[in-house]
Amino acid sequence: MTIADIMQTAPVIPVIVVDEVEQAEPLAQALVAGGLRVLEVTLRTPAALEAIRIMRGVEGAIVGAGTVTNQRELADAIDAGSEFIVSPGLTEPLGKAAIRESIPFLPGIANAGDIMRGLDLGLTHFKFFPAMAAGGLPALKALAAPFGQCRFCPTGGIGLDNASEWLAFDPVLCVGGSWVAPRGPVDVDKVASVAREAAGLTG
Repeated sequence: MTIADIMQTAPVIPVIVVDEVEQAEPLAQALVAGGLRVLEVTLRTPAALEAIRIMRGVEGAIVGAGTVTNQRELADAIDAGSEFIVSPGLTEPLGKAAIRESIPFLPGIANAGDIMRGLDLGLTHFKFFPAMAAGGLPALKALAAPFGQCRFCPTGGIGLDNASEWLAFDPVLCVGGSWVAPRGPVDVDKVASVAREAAGLTG
């Protein structure tokens, strides 16, 4: 499975912060039941790697690690069973390591220099981050214009109210959002309902 395949699985990739390991399985089940199969578990808490291991056991889930910032975290994420890797930015050492591991990789970009660095490594799919703080949709449209071969997953400040706007822009394959997987105790019915709504979004 390529990063392009993963990005085209559903219109929204949940950006997940797991504080307690026992939240992992019900959260993954609810999101998958709602139609969001691609799950990005951010490496922001001590529970994250174990959460990835647990979520991998949920039928239909495609589980990856987010907030991967260096080669050590990359190795830990792969050991935990991550099927793809998302980074807030792009460094050459991290990019080369992800390519060497042959794991689908979605690095963050915020400017033309970032994209050019990615293209030099053979990468064409990027996370536009932080999407709203970096100028919103007008900024991505301007940024994407010289790079017709590139595709994007904007993340940061995107919610149900503005996701469709982003998805209507052809180079955007999906958006990342934390609104579908709120932090804390899991209300399974509510998460599944919000996920269904997000899975039905179109541009």
